[in-house]
Amino acid sequence: MSYQHRHASKKAEDSKSFAMNLFRGKIETEQVFPYPEVLDAEQEETLQAILDPTVQYFEEVNDAFKNDQLSHVEPESLAQLKALGAFGLQIPEELGGIGLTNTQYGRLTEVVGANDLGVGITLGAHQSIGFKGILLFGTPEQKEKYLPLCATAEKIACFCLTEPTSGSDASSIRTRAVLSEDGEHWIMNGSKIWISGGGLADIFTVFAQTPCFDEKTGKTKDKITAFVVERGFGGVTNGPPEDKMGIKCSNTVEVFFEDVKIPKNCVLGEVGEGFKVAMNILNNGRFGMGAALTGTMKSVIKTAVEFAAARTQFGSKIDTYGAIQEKIARMSMLCYVTESIAYMVAGNMDMGSTEYQIEAAISKIFASEAAWYCTDEAIQILGGMGYMRGSGVERFMRDLRIFRIFEGTNDILRLFTALTGIQHAGGHLKELQKALQDPLHNFGLIATQASSRAKRLVGMKSATNLAPFVHSNLAESATRCSQSIDEFGFAVEQLLIKHGKNIIHEQFLLNRVAESAIDIYAMTCALSRATRAIEKGFDSADHETKMTSVWCYEASKRVKDKLAMLTSRSQLSNFKKMAEISKNVVANGGLPVQQHPLGF
Repeated sequence: MSYQHRHASKKAEDSKSFAMNLFRGKIETEQVFPYPEVLDAEQEETLQAILDPTVQYFEEVNDAFKNDQLSHVEPESLAQLKALGAFGLQIPEELGGIGLTNTQYGRLTEVVGANDLGVGITLGAHQSIGFKGILLFGTPEQKEKYLPLCATAEKIACFCLTEPTSGSDASSIRTRAVLSEDGEHWIMNGSKIWISGGGLADIFTVFAQTPCFDEKTGKTKDKITAFVVERGFGGVTNGPPEDKMGIKCSNTVEVFFEDVKIPKNCVLGEVGEGFKVAMNILNNGRFGMGAALTGTMKSVIKTAVEFAAARTQFGSKIDTYGAIQEKIARMSMLCYVTESIAYMVAGNMDMGSTEYQIEAAISKIFASEAAWYCTDEAIQILGGMGYMRGSGVERFMRDLRIFRIFEGTNDILRLFTALTGIQHAGGHLKELQKALQDPLHNFGLIATQASSRAKRLVGMKSATNLAPFVHSNLAESATRCSQSIDEFGFAVEQLLIKHGKNIIHEQFLLNRVAESAIDIYAMTCALSRATRAIEKGFDSADHETKMTSVWCYEASKRVKDKLAMLTSRSQLSNFKKMAEISKNVVANGGLPVQQHPLGF
């Protein structure tokens, strides 16, 4: 039975996610227009009250250079962070925390990211992922027991998923927990690597394989379960801090579990549902990374611009030269778009959206790569000065490199983005194919789809149109984005028809699909935000319009080029050749296959 018809009896589910609907060439505007404004007056006042002392802390107390040199946060500095309540920002007030919304939390992480990413990881490992599972999935008893302790940082929490043999493939973890003979405890054995905060933590969110009986098949099969583990249970130890390239002041260790007795009431969520728990924690925490790295970009851009405005070469300030102006403009656009995406996702979450997994993944991918680009260009503008430790920019570069790896590598998240969206589109394609088996009773659905396809085939505009949602000053940019959405939906449909379920193996193609989706979502967030700026008469409206216009022009061209690669014979041939080149190099042990120019 074909991929298209295998689940024909199952009705395709609709989604409110803008990014998910892109894969159908459909515009679902509820989550992107208008740009979210989710803070009321009281929340703004609360945020400002926390923001001011946080800025003061980084200006007067925290020494990022010293933290980096010592490879740990100074004890006095850590104590003041605890006094500020920085370890319990999103824990409800009734449980001892500050109870910030996602948008409020994002704004604070932006301040942290502008100053010290190592401190950011120290805080984020504890609350973005460390106790987040308890916050999202914990029972009332678990929340009451652990969250007040986490809020005051009396107990530090960490997230334990990665193992020596399982990185992005969480399903291959080997840490194992089995029920004791009396059925009162789980006994856990295994180890986890690269655990941020693991050497400081007393509370661990741990994922382990557990035997689960399937009543349907009558067989027992291992499934992942999430546990809350206390160091005080015994059998929990950790190795020495890792010597890392960056984020040196954050604690990173290997954690060991040897015959750890875990009470039955420490299961987080349901037995066998640990993978869902892990993915929800990671999805929920990714938006904060985008906000934090916006702060980093602002910081390095400021350093580069101050240098360029003061540096004279060949009789002129270097900020007057086109080569430098292009760098500053591109850095500024990337910062603007990253910020637009980060607060779009945070706003959606605060408005109650539960479908943001693709948007959160895009936010993480985009922010980590944009921040790297901006920091690299800042060093280039500073020249030799940027390479010196004194500038602070080289520290940001070392710290930033990990962000494209942890909490889901960007390569895996690109595949996740593409496959999640394609799966959604495939469900609706199967529904259409089922309708074609009984056209008389499904005429409406068939006619709508046929009309859309026919318009594409003859080059006519489809109903895909963002113009009604954006300001008229951005109409041309909206048209470019709309055309990209239409072309993208058609390209995904053609891939599904051609490859079916085998699309999962076409990773050269999936990467281009993901990159197109990222560019389209980025265009949309910028259009929404710039529209708000114009309509509210912000002083920066003209500047935001210019940035959005350039961004949409270039992004739409990138989308067109990426989608053309999906069907180009020459490009498909090149993908095949690249696969063969890789295989040759791997077979040669990683050494060059070609003969040396000197012949020996």
